[in-house]
Amino acid sequence: MDGSDSFVQSRVPWSSEPSLKEMADEVGIDFDRLIEGIKENKSDAALAEEFDVPEKLVYHLRDHFYSHGVHSIMGQD
Repeated sequence: MDGSDSFVQSRVPWSSEPSLKEMADEVGIDFDRLIEGIKENKSDAALAEEFDVPEKLVYHLRDHFYSHGVHSIMGQD
């Protein structure tokens, strides 16, 4: 390898964080309905009422969706 070759560090294509589905299942929220609610731009308060959970919980699930996606998988070969 000479100086003009670039070195790309391989990163693993998985994460130790649970997926959004796992998180929703853990707190008793139907994942498909949660995604549909986010798609329909329902408020955290409306979703919290629908699922009978605290609004702050819905906020954190929505934040996880927007910041990590559905599966929390990152990586590159």
